[in-house]
Amino acid sequence: MAKSRDIPVCDVVCVHAETVEALQPTVRSIIGAGEVVALLADDTRFRVLYALSQSELCVCDVAAIIESTTAVASYHLRLLYRAGLAKYRRKGKLVYYDLADPAIRPLLAATLDYLRKREEPPGA
Repeated sequence: MAKSRDIPVCDVVCVHAETVEALQPTVRSIIGAGEVVALLADDTRFRVLYALSQSELCVCDVAAIIESTTAVASYHLRLLYRAGLAKYRRKGKLVYYDLADPAIRPLLAATLDYLRKREEPPGA
């Protein structure tokens, strides 16, 4: 008898060949997604990236937004920069960061939308 904590799995092996053949090439070509998702898995980095999706910000602004020191903000910005998610420019003594590619905005928005919906009471 199955325990309630068991994860449901098929009772028989039945591969849907057409579906597998249609999805396999794209799934096999996914390389590097884990690195990006791992960076986004950190709440602080996600917050930084979201803030950058709304406005170009100097390091001091990022630190204030995430309520940290500039050293902590710099650390997270450096990781995002090295991963190709953020870019920067210098203006005098200030360094401004922005999204490297605005195409990530929908991913950030969808994640926030998903989190908001999870927090809603059932039937709301």
